[in-house]
Amino acid sequence: MSKTIAEINDKIKKGKAVVVTVEELIGLVEEKGVSKSAQTVDVVTTGTMGPMCSSGAYFNIGQPKPKIKLGGGKAYLNDIPVYTGLAAGDFFIGAGALPDSDPRNKIYPGKFAYGGGHAIEDLVAGQDLRFTATAYGTDCYPRKELSTWLSIRDMNEAVLFNPRNIYQNYNVAVNLSDRVIYTYMGILKPNLGNANYCSAGQLSPLLKDPGFLTIGIGTRVFLGGGVGYIAWWGTQHNTSVKTNRNGVPTAPAGTAALIGDLKQMSPEWLKGASFTGYGATMVVGVGVPIPILNEEICRHAALPDEKLSTRIVDYGRDYPQGRMRDLGTVNYAQLKSGTIRVRDKQVPTASLSSYPRAIKIASILKSWIEEGRFFLTERVGEFPGPGSGYSYHPLKERPIT
Repeated sequence: MSKTIAEINDKIKKGKAVVVTVEELIGLVEEKGVSKSAQTVDVVTTGTMGPMCSSGAYFNIGQPKPKIKLGGGKAYLNDIPVYTGLAAGDFFIGAGALPDSDPRNKIYPGKFAYGGGHAIEDLVAGQDLRFTATAYGTDCYPRKELSTWLSIRDMNEAVLFNPRNIYQNYNVAVNLSDRVIYTYMGILKPNLGNANYCSAGQLSPLLKDPGFLTIGIGTRVFLGGGVGYIAWWGTQHNTSVKTNRNGVPTAPAGTAALIGDLKQMSPEWLKGASFTGYGATMVVGVGVPIPILNEEICRHAALPDEKLSTRIVDYGRDYPQGRMRDLGTVNYAQLKSGTIRVRDKQVPTASLSSYPRAIKIASILKSWIEEGRFFLTERVGEFPGPGSGYSYHPLKERPIT
Protein backbone atom coordinates (compact mmCIF):
# COMPACT_ATOMS: atom_id res chain seq x y z
CA MET A 1 0.00 0.00 0.00
CA SER A 2 1.35 3.41 -0.95
CA LYS A 3 -0.04 6.90 -1.57
CA THR A 4 1.41 10.16 -2.84
CA ILE A 5 1.06 13.67 -1.47
CA ALA A 6 -0.50 14.73 -4.78
CA GLU A 7 -3.19 12.08 -4.34
CA ILE A 8 -3.85 13.18 -0.76
CA ASN A 9 -4.05 16.84 -1.80
CA ASP A 10 -6.59 15.91 -4.46
CA LYS A 11 -8.70 14.22 -1.76
CA ILE A 12 -8.37 17.34 0.45
CA LYS A 13 -9.55 19.49 -2.46
CA LYS A 14 -12.60 17.24 -2.92
CA GLY A 15 -13.33 17.13 0.81
CA LYS A 16 -12.71 13.38 0.95
CA ALA A 17 -9.42 13.19 2.87
CA VAL A 18 -9.46 11.24 6.13
CA VAL A 19 -7.62 13.35 8.69
CA VAL A 20 -7.02 12.33 12.32
CA THR A 21 -4.97 13.62 15.22
CA VAL A 22 -2.21 11.46 16.68
CA GLU A 23 -4.43 10.52 19.63
CA GLU A 24 -7.16 9.38 17.24
CA LEU A 25 -4.65 7.41 15.15
CA ILE A 26 -3.35 5.60 18.22
CA GLY A 27 -6.87 4.46 19.06
CA LEU A 28 -7.56 3.44 15.46
CA VAL A 29 -4.38 1.35 15.23
CA GLU A 30 -5.18 -0.35 18.51
CA GLU A 31 -8.60 -1.26 17.11
CA LYS A 32 -7.86 -2.09 13.47
CA GLY A 33 -4.10 -2.54 13.23
CA VAL A 34 -1.45 -0.68 11.23
CA SER A 35 -2.31 -2.05 7.78
CA LYS A 36 -6.02 -1.15 7.77
CA SER A 37 -5.34 2.19 9.48
CA ALA A 38 -2.73 3.11 6.85
CA GLN A 39 -5.25 2.35 4.12
CA THR A 40 -7.94 4.45 5.80
CA VAL A 41 -6.05 7.50 7.06
CA ASP A 42 -4.55 10.12 4.74
CA VAL A 43 -3.09 12.63 7.19
CA VAL A 44 -2.25 12.60 10.89
CA THR A 45 -1.81 15.91 12.70
CA THR A 46 0.68 16.59 15.48
CA GLY A 47 1.19 19.47 17.88
CA THR A 48 3.51 20.95 20.46
CA MET A 49 3.77 24.17 22.44
CA GLY A 50 6.88 24.75 24.50
CA PRO A 51 9.66 27.25 25.13
CA MET A 52 12.38 27.68 22.52
CA CYS A 53 15.10 30.28 23.04
CA SER A 54 16.33 29.92 19.46
CA SER A 55 13.45 32.01 18.13
CA GLY A 56 13.19 35.49 16.70
CA ALA A 57 11.73 37.72 14.02
CA TYR A 58 12.97 40.06 11.35
CA PHE A 59 11.29 43.21 10.08
CA ASN A 60 11.41 45.90 7.45
CA ILE A 61 10.01 49.22 8.64
CA GLY A 62 10.33 51.22 5.46
CA GLN A 63 11.89 54.67 5.60
CA PRO A 64 10.98 57.91 7.37
CA LYS A 65 11.58 61.32 5.78
CA PRO A 66 14.46 62.07 5.74
CA LYS A 67 15.80 58.53 5.49
CA ILE A 68 17.93 56.68 8.05
CA LYS A 69 20.40 53.81 7.73
CA LEU A 70 19.78 51.37 10.59
CA GLY A 71 22.66 49.12 9.49
CA GLY A 72 25.76 49.89 11.50
CA GLY A 73 23.81 51.86 14.08
CA LYS A 74 21.92 50.93 17.23
CA ALA A 75 18.20 50.41 17.70
CA TYR A 76 15.79 49.37 20.45
CA LEU A 77 12.23 48.02 20.46
CA ASN A 78 10.56 48.62 23.84
CA ASP A 79 14.14 48.99 25.18
CA ILE A 80 15.11 45.57 23.76
CA PRO A 81 18.27 45.85 21.64
CA VAL A 82 17.70 44.64 18.08
CA TYR A 83 20.28 43.57 15.51
CA THR A 84 20.65 46.18 12.76
CA GLY A 85 23.60 44.78 10.81
CA LEU A 86 21.43 43.84 7.82
CA ALA A 87 20.46 46.88 5.76
CA ALA A 88 19.03 50.38 5.98
CA GLY A 89 15.50 49.44 7.00
CA ASP A 90 15.82 45.89 8.37
CA PHE A 91 16.36 44.57 11.88
CA PHE A 92 16.17 41.28 13.78
CA ILE A 93 15.03 40.67 17.35
CA GLY A 94 15.86 37.51 19.27
CA ALA A 95 13.57 35.95 21.85
CA GLY A 96 16.34 35.95 24.46
CA ALA A 97 17.35 39.60 24.03
CA LEU A 98 17.17 41.77 27.16
CA PRO A 99 17.10 45.51 27.88
CA ASP A 100 20.50 47.03 28.66
CA SER A 101 19.06 48.04 32.04
CA ASP A 102 18.09 44.50 33.05
CA PRO A 103 20.32 43.44 35.98
CA ARG A 104 20.48 39.85 34.64
CA ASN A 105 21.73 37.63 37.44
CA LYS A 106 23.45 40.40 39.37
CA ILE A 107 20.44 40.15 41.65
CA TYR A 108 20.30 36.37 41.88
CA PRO A 109 18.15 34.73 40.76
CA GLY A 110 17.28 37.21 38.02
CA LYS A 111 13.63 37.75 37.07
CA PHE A 112 14.09 38.62 33.36
CA ALA A 113 10.65 40.20 33.35
CA TYR A 114 10.68 41.43 29.74
CA GLY A 115 12.69 40.19 26.78
CA GLY A 116 12.58 39.78 23.05
CA GLY A 117 9.93 37.07 23.19
CA HIS A 118 7.61 39.39 25.09
CA ALA A 119 8.16 42.15 22.51
CA ILE A 120 7.28 39.76 19.69
CA GLU A 121 4.12 38.68 21.54
CA ASP A 122 3.15 42.35 22.07
CA LEU A 123 3.60 43.09 18.36
CA VAL A 124 1.47 40.09 17.38
CA ALA A 125 -1.18 41.30 19.84
CA GLY A 126 -1.36 44.59 17.90
CA GLN A 127 0.28 46.81 20.49
CA ASP A 128 2.33 49.91 19.75
CA LEU A 129 5.98 49.55 20.81
CA ARG A 130 8.62 52.25 21.24
CA PHE A 131 11.29 52.19 18.54
CA THR A 132 14.44 54.28 18.87
CA ALA A 133 17.49 54.27 16.64
CA THR A 134 20.76 56.13 16.17
CA ALA A 135 22.82 56.10 12.98
CA TYR A 136 26.04 57.61 11.66
CA GLY A 137 24.47 59.27 8.62
CA THR A 138 25.37 59.01 4.94
CA ASP A 139 24.72 61.10 1.83
CA CYS A 140 21.79 58.84 0.86
CA TYR A 141 20.59 58.23 4.43
CA PRO A 142 21.33 61.51 6.26
CA ARG A 143 19.14 61.05 9.34
CA LYS A 144 20.98 60.19 12.57
CA GLU A 145 18.15 59.69 15.05
CA LEU A 146 14.67 58.17 15.01
CA SER A 147 12.12 57.88 17.81
CA THR A 148 8.65 56.57 16.97
CA TRP A 149 5.88 54.16 17.89
CA LEU A 150 5.75 50.99 15.82
CA SER A 151 3.04 48.38 15.46
CA ILE A 152 2.99 45.27 13.29
CA ARG A 153 0.70 47.22 10.95
CA ASP A 154 3.57 49.63 10.25
CA MET A 155 5.90 46.87 9.10
CA ASN A 156 6.42 46.19 5.40
CA GLU A 157 7.52 42.71 6.41
CA ALA A 158 7.25 40.93 9.74
CA VAL A 159 8.62 37.39 9.66
CA LEU A 160 9.01 34.87 12.46
CA PHE A 161 12.23 32.91 12.02
CA ASN A 162 13.32 30.23 14.47
CA PRO A 163 16.75 28.67 13.76
CA ARG A 164 15.87 25.76 16.06
CA ASN A 165 12.47 24.45 17.10
CA ILE A 166 10.33 21.30 17.67
CA TYR A 167 13.18 19.30 19.22
CA GLN A 168 12.95 15.59 18.49
CA ASN A 169 12.94 14.44 22.10
CA TYR A 170 14.67 16.15 25.02
CA ASN A 171 16.28 15.46 28.38
CA VAL A 172 14.51 14.96 31.67
CA ALA A 173 16.27 17.39 34.00
CA VAL A 174 17.03 16.57 37.64
CA ASN A 175 19.36 18.06 40.23
CA LEU A 176 21.76 15.90 42.23
CA SER A 177 23.42 18.86 43.93
CA ASP A 178 22.51 20.08 47.41
CA ARG A 179 21.21 23.52 46.34
CA VAL A 180 18.34 24.89 44.25
CA ILE A 181 19.42 25.63 40.67
CA TYR A 182 17.80 27.83 38.01
CA THR A 183 17.98 26.50 34.45
CA TYR A 184 16.30 26.65 31.04
CA MET A 185 14.53 23.49 32.23
CA GLY A 186 13.03 25.49 35.09
CA ILE A 187 13.76 25.53 38.79
CA LEU A 188 15.27 22.24 39.97
CA LYS A 189 15.16 21.37 43.64
CA PRO A 190 18.21 19.79 45.32
CA ASN A 191 18.76 16.10 45.92
CA LEU A 192 16.29 14.87 43.26
CA GLY A 193 13.52 17.12 44.54
CA ASN A 194 11.79 17.22 41.15
CA ALA A 195 12.17 16.26 37.49
CA ASN A 196 11.23 18.57 34.59
CA TYR A 197 10.76 17.55 30.97
CA CYS A 198 9.80 19.42 27.80
CA SER A 199 7.97 17.45 25.13
CA ALA A 200 4.43 16.66 24.05
CA GLY A 201 5.51 13.02 23.81
CA GLN A 202 3.18 11.11 21.51
CA LEU A 203 1.95 14.36 19.90
CA SER A 204 5.43 15.81 19.29
CA PRO A 205 5.97 16.29 15.53
CA LEU A 206 9.49 14.91 15.00
CA LEU A 207 8.86 11.89 17.24
CA LYS A 208 6.08 10.91 14.85
CA ASP A 209 8.40 10.80 11.83
CA PRO A 210 11.72 9.79 13.42
CA GLY A 211 13.42 8.98 10.12
CA PHE A 212 12.27 12.23 8.44
CA LEU A 213 10.48 10.25 5.74
CA THR A 214 7.91 13.01 5.18
CA ILE A 215 9.21 16.02 7.10
CA GLY A 216 11.86 18.13 5.38
CA ILE A 217 12.72 21.46 3.78
CA GLY A 218 9.53 23.00 2.44
CA THR A 219 7.06 21.19 4.71
CA ARG A 220 4.06 23.44 5.41
CA VAL A 221 3.16 23.68 9.12
CA PHE A 222 0.94 25.38 11.67
CA LEU A 223 3.20 28.06 13.18
CA GLY A 224 2.16 30.45 15.92
CA GLY A 225 -1.48 30.32 14.84
CA GLY A 226 -0.69 30.95 11.17
CA VAL A 227 0.88 29.04 8.30
CA GLY A 228 4.64 28.56 8.20
CA TYR A 229 7.25 26.37 6.59
CA ILE A 230 10.28 24.32 7.54
CA ALA A 231 13.17 26.30 6.06
CA TRP A 232 16.07 23.96 6.93
CA TRP A 233 17.07 21.48 9.54
CA GLY A 234 17.54 23.29 12.83
CA THR A 235 20.70 24.17 14.68
CA GLN A 236 22.05 21.35 16.88
CA HIS A 237 20.40 18.79 14.55
CA ASN A 238 21.86 15.44 15.58
CA THR A 239 21.29 12.10 13.86
CA SER A 240 23.87 10.09 15.80
CA VAL A 241 21.65 9.60 18.88
CA LYS A 242 20.90 6.08 20.08
CA THR A 243 17.42 4.82 19.16
CA ASN A 244 15.06 2.38 20.85
CA ARG A 245 13.65 -0.81 19.29
CA ASN A 246 11.07 1.30 17.45
CA GLY A 247 13.72 3.43 15.78
CA VAL A 248 12.97 6.50 17.87
CA PRO A 249 15.82 8.59 19.39
CA THR A 250 16.11 8.30 23.16
CA ALA A 251 17.82 11.69 23.63
CA PRO A 252 17.81 15.16 22.02
CA ALA A 253 18.15 14.58 18.26
CA GLY A 254 16.60 16.29 15.22
CA THR A 255 15.45 19.91 15.08
CA ALA A 256 13.82 22.13 12.46
CA ALA A 257 14.26 25.78 11.44
CA LEU A 258 10.87 27.44 10.95
CA ILE A 259 9.70 30.53 9.10
CA GLY A 260 6.33 32.22 8.68
CA ASP A 261 4.41 35.48 8.30
CA LEU A 262 4.17 37.03 11.77
CA LYS A 263 1.17 39.11 10.66
CA GLN A 264 -0.90 35.90 10.41
CA MET A 265 -0.03 34.76 13.91
CA SER A 266 -1.74 35.06 17.28
CA PRO A 267 -0.54 35.80 20.83
CA GLU A 268 -2.49 32.69 21.81
CA TRP A 269 0.25 30.63 20.14
CA LEU A 270 3.29 32.88 20.63
CA LYS A 271 4.07 33.76 24.24
CA GLY A 272 6.97 35.63 25.77
CA ALA A 273 8.27 33.82 28.84
CA SER A 274 10.70 34.40 31.71
CA PHE A 275 12.77 31.69 33.34
CA THR A 276 13.91 32.76 36.79
CA GLY A 277 17.69 32.77 37.06
CA TYR A 278 18.12 31.89 33.38
CA GLY A 279 16.64 34.43 30.96
CA ALA A 280 13.86 35.36 28.57
CA THR A 281 12.49 33.10 25.85
CA MET A 282 9.37 32.48 23.80
CA VAL A 283 6.80 29.69 23.86
CA VAL A 284 5.91 28.64 20.31
CA GLY A 285 2.96 26.59 19.07
CA VAL A 286 3.73 24.29 16.13
CA GLY A 287 1.74 21.61 14.34
CA VAL A 288 3.06 19.41 11.55
CA PRO A 289 0.88 17.28 9.25
CA ILE A 290 2.23 13.83 8.45
CA PRO A 291 0.91 12.23 5.26
CA ILE A 292 0.29 8.52 5.73
CA LEU A 293 1.99 7.33 2.54
CA ASN A 294 2.65 3.78 3.68
CA GLU A 295 2.47 1.40 6.64
CA GLU A 296 5.92 2.29 7.99
CA ILE A 297 4.95 5.95 8.37
CA CYS A 298 1.65 4.93 9.98
CA ARG A 299 3.38 2.62 12.46
CA HIS A 300 5.74 5.35 13.66
CA ALA A 301 3.02 8.00 13.81
CA ALA A 302 0.89 5.72 16.01
CA LEU A 303 3.54 5.04 18.66
CA PRO A 304 2.03 5.92 22.07
CA ASP A 305 3.77 7.51 25.05
CA GLU A 306 4.62 4.06 26.45
CA LYS A 307 6.91 3.40 23.45
CA LEU A 308 8.64 6.79 23.44
CA SER A 309 11.47 7.20 25.92
CA THR A 310 14.13 9.74 26.85
CA ARG A 311 17.11 10.05 29.14
CA ILE A 312 17.46 11.54 32.62
CA VAL A 313 20.30 14.05 33.05
CA ASP A 314 21.75 15.77 36.13
CA TYR A 315 21.69 19.55 35.62
CA GLY A 316 23.30 20.19 39.00
CA ARG A 317 26.77 18.95 38.10
CA ASP A 318 26.93 16.91 34.89
CA TYR A 319 25.18 19.14 32.36
CA PRO A 320 27.02 22.39 33.25
CA GLN A 321 30.37 20.61 32.84
CA GLY A 322 29.43 18.99 29.54
CA ARG A 323 29.18 15.47 30.96
CA MET A 324 26.25 13.52 29.52
CA ARG A 325 26.12 10.81 32.16
CA ASP A 326 22.90 8.85 31.71
CA LEU A 327 20.89 8.44 34.93
CA GLY A 328 18.49 6.09 33.20
CA THR A 329 15.68 6.24 30.67
CA VAL A 330 11.99 6.80 31.16
CA ASN A 331 8.99 6.79 28.83
CA TYR A 332 6.48 9.60 28.43
CA ALA A 333 3.63 7.66 29.99
CA GLN A 334 5.70 7.43 33.17
CA LEU A 335 6.58 11.12 32.99
CA LYS A 336 2.94 12.10 32.53
CA SER A 337 1.89 9.93 35.47
CA GLY A 338 3.31 12.57 37.81
CA THR A 339 6.25 10.66 39.30
CA ILE A 340 9.25 8.67 38.10
CA ARG A 341 11.81 6.60 39.94
CA VAL A 342 15.40 7.85 39.91
CA ARG A 343 18.07 6.16 42.02
CA ASP A 344 15.41 4.38 44.07
CA LYS A 345 13.62 7.63 44.85
CA GLN A 346 10.13 8.65 43.71
CA VAL A 347 10.53 12.03 42.04
CA PRO A 348 7.62 14.32 41.07
CA THR A 349 7.54 15.37 37.40
CA ALA A 350 6.37 18.49 35.58
CA SER A 351 6.28 19.45 31.90
CA LEU A 352 7.42 22.76 30.43
CA SER A 353 5.50 21.85 27.27
CA SER A 354 1.69 22.11 27.34
CA TYR A 355 0.01 18.87 26.32
CA PRO A 356 -3.52 20.39 26.29
CA ARG A 357 -2.30 23.12 23.94
CA ALA A 358 -0.62 20.49 21.75
CA ILE A 359 -3.96 18.67 21.49
CA LYS A 360 -5.68 21.90 20.46
CA ILE A 361 -3.04 22.65 17.79
CA ALA A 362 -3.40 19.17 16.30
CA SER A 363 -7.20 19.63 16.27
CA ILE A 364 -7.01 23.07 14.62
CA LEU A 365 -4.65 21.77 11.94
CA LYS A 366 -7.00 18.84 11.35
CA SER A 367 -9.93 21.21 10.81
CA TRP A 368 -7.91 23.39 8.41
CA ILE A 369 -7.15 20.35 6.26
CA GLU A 370 -10.70 19.00 6.39
CA GLU A 371 -12.05 22.40 5.34
CA GLY A 372 -9.68 22.57 2.38
CA ARG A 373 -7.80 25.56 3.83
CA PHE A 374 -4.47 23.79 4.24
CA PHE A 375 -2.74 21.55 1.69
CA LEU A 376 0.37 19.42 2.10
CA THR A 377 3.64 20.29 0.41
CA GLU A 378 6.21 18.09 -1.23
CA ARG A 379 9.62 18.40 0.39
CA VAL A 380 12.16 20.27 -1.72
CA GLY A 381 14.98 18.90 0.39
CA GLU A 382 15.50 16.07 2.87
CA PHE A 383 16.83 16.33 6.40
CA PRO A 384 19.99 14.41 7.33
CA GLY A 385 18.43 11.30 8.84
CA PRO A 386 19.49 8.41 11.07
CA GLY A 387 22.72 6.86 9.85
CA SER A 388 23.76 9.97 7.93
CA GLY A 389 26.54 10.74 10.39
CA TYR A 390 25.26 14.29 10.87
CA SER A 391 25.90 15.10 14.52
CA TYR A 392 26.21 17.92 17.02
CA HIS A 393 29.76 18.54 18.24
CA PRO A 394 30.85 20.42 21.36
CA LEU A 395 33.18 23.36 20.86
CA LYS A 396 36.86 22.48 20.66
CA GLU A 397 38.46 25.45 22.34
CA ARG A 398 41.56 26.94 20.74
CA PRO A 399 42.91 29.50 23.20
CA ILE A 400 43.93 32.85 21.76
CA THR A 401 47.48 33.63 22.88
